[in-house]
Amino acid sequence: MEKAALFCDETAEYRCPEEPDPGDLVTLRFRTAKNNADHVSMIICGSGQRIELYKAESRGRFDFYETVISVGKTALRFYFEIKKGRETCLYNRLGVTKDIQRQQMFAITPGFHVPDWAKGALMYQIFIDRFCNGDPDNDVVSDEYIYIGFPVMKIDDWREDLSVLDVDRFYGGDLQGIWDKLDYLQDMKVEVLYLNPIFVSPSNHKYDTQDYEHVDPHYGVIVKEAEGLADEYDSDNGHSEKYAVRTTDMENLEASDAFFARFMEEVHKRGMRVILDGVFNHCGSFNKWLDREKIYAGRSGYEPGAYLDPESPYQKFFKFSDENGWPDNGSYEGWWDHNTLPKLNYEGSEVLYQYVLDIAKKWLSPPYNIDGWRLDVAADLGHSPEMNHQFWRDFRKVVKETNPDALILAEHYGDGSSWLGGDQWDTIMNYDAFMEPLSWFLTGLEKHSDRADGHLYQNSQAFMCTMLYNMSWMQTPSMMAAMNELSNHDHSRFLTRTNRQVGRLDYRGKAAASEGINLGIFRAAVVVQMTWPGAPTIYYGDEAGVCGWTDPDSRRTYPWGQEDLELMEFHRYLAGIRNWNRAFRTGSFKPLLAENGMIAYGRFQENERGVVLVNSESFTQRAQIPVWEAEVTGDSMDRIMESSVERYNVGRLPYPVRDGILTVEIGPFCAMIFEEKVLDF
Repeated sequence: MEKAALFCDETAEYRCPEEPDPGDLVTLRFRTAKNNADHVSMIICGSGQRIELYKAESRGRFDFYETVISVGKTALRFYFEIKKGRETCLYNRLGVTKDIQRQQMFAITPGFHVPDWAKGALMYQIFIDRFCNGDPDNDVVSDEYIYIGFPVMKIDDWREDLSVLDVDRFYGGDLQGIWDKLDYLQDMKVEVLYLNPIFVSPSNHKYDTQDYEHVDPHYGVIVKEAEGLADEYDSDNGHSEKYAVRTTDMENLEASDAFFARFMEEVHKRGMRVILDGVFNHCGSFNKWLDREKIYAGRSGYEPGAYLDPESPYQKFFKFSDENGWPDNGSYEGWWDHNTLPKLNYEGSEVLYQYVLDIAKKWLSPPYNIDGWRLDVAADLGHSPEMNHQFWRDFRKVVKETNPDALILAEHYGDGSSWLGGDQWDTIMNYDAFMEPLSWFLTGLEKHSDRADGHLYQNSQAFMCTMLYNMSWMQTPSMMAAMNELSNHDHSRFLTRTNRQVGRLDYRGKAAASEGINLGIFRAAVVVQMTWPGAPTIYYGDEAGVCGWTDPDSRRTYPWGQEDLELMEFHRYLAGIRNWNRAFRTGSFKPLLAENGMIAYGRFQENERGVVLVNSESFTQRAQIPVWEAEVTGDSMDRIMESSVERYNVGRLPYPVRDGILTVEIGPFCAMIFEEKVLDF
């Protein structure tokens, strides 16, 4: 039996419809080599029911077998059995296997729909304070308030170096700045903006929410300032009246919300979408429900905070260990024991539970109409797995009732299958099936630049096996929308990782993050990012050549006027390739080669084929790629992109395909993209 020919996945070519509803008829297809199978059967998990597939079509080297099944209301898991003579093969989502595991079986979850717009979409993550300062009038000013024991600082020089702590330093980026750069983002072919938190918060990262109901006026619009001694600290509370008025006065809050509504209207007018960061596991010590900083105390329209008053309506929003600690009860539970990040107590308050669901609904609804939520530390929410899963089920119900086409994307490390069964999250930030394995393979470093592993560096087989295994616990709709990042606000910049140096800002310094970088490896990583299944997500500035160690150094300002223009054009051109060859967005995926520090894989659907080859080694190699496995039928493929350490080349250069094999000489630290367009007469 020709095992390399066996293939099935859950894309449109092999399942129709891809995301059926209860009661739908579903056509399933399976591929074998021509005249190379006696029987192809579908085996249903649990019941052991065997459904025989019939040969529906022969095309080129292959036979295609089909069956039609009716799906019910419950999830269906299955695998395939292929027989030829006395030989039997089993096939699951990992391919040919001897060990059928339930988690790696094919799955149909009736009624589970992931928004089509998110599958393969080009996303762009913006850490707002560092992207662009569009409105200097809303900037945090130096000494406006005390944060984590220090007066906050306004940084006037956009290019000033970051500090080792940095969370209390503000460069002035805001929503107007993003608005001003929408033309640029469209020119980069960005389809979706993922914004780090925008709600009222005292930090520059804003993962310590002060008020979930309003956009922070420092990102929006400040129409009212405090009068009189506005800039003098309250010696007891460590904040000025200036900050209090800016962040609690309804004129500022409502003006900022209205500005965000106009911003969303403009983004949608351009055909783009926006995902907001939802930080619902914990809030901040400045939060109006707790009010440890006494910003809201005595202000009209605000109830007393739980830190100050045991009779506060928010007292059960938090877990206090000292029942007699009031006033100023500091015994509340903090996330990872951080007292600046009070953990929210969903088990203790139905009011809190419903409030957060209402917040999710509010921003999805008019006049804001956001397109989805990214959920911070989503697996940590609640105090038990039962509460966590129940909350996310209810969250999904509210979100999808408000906007069925909204995306629910969770931050998650490790196996997320218990949340991705169709009743909770749509998809995840793809650390385990993208960022981490790719970083090990191409740089030998984990995603913080904190640790090196020579065994995983340039280990093609370890890379491919890890990627395939971690992809297998995601249903295909989730995988196709998973956020594939090289860098983000929590980890080192990938361009810095290419120097293969362990380090952080505090002991290596800023300059070392840019020393010894390898542009060939960086370009190869971007090629993989733009052609691998999922939603490639550019972290602002990666496309312009920004370096940086892990948080906070990865949060440097965007280098307006000092961009690496060649890298930008490289990203732009790759985005164009994805748009003219849709196989790279939503097509089937098949590994073709994993040896000697090289990987190759195919993406294919309908009349479009694509093959990617990467060489992580420092010397030229010869690769023989079995492109026939990716359903390439012709006697040539066009090389449409080649990147190296020095440059990248574009334009169509034909390469011969002989007996289904593409033979290529590939240079050091090089990536190549090949394409075949099949004419349909």
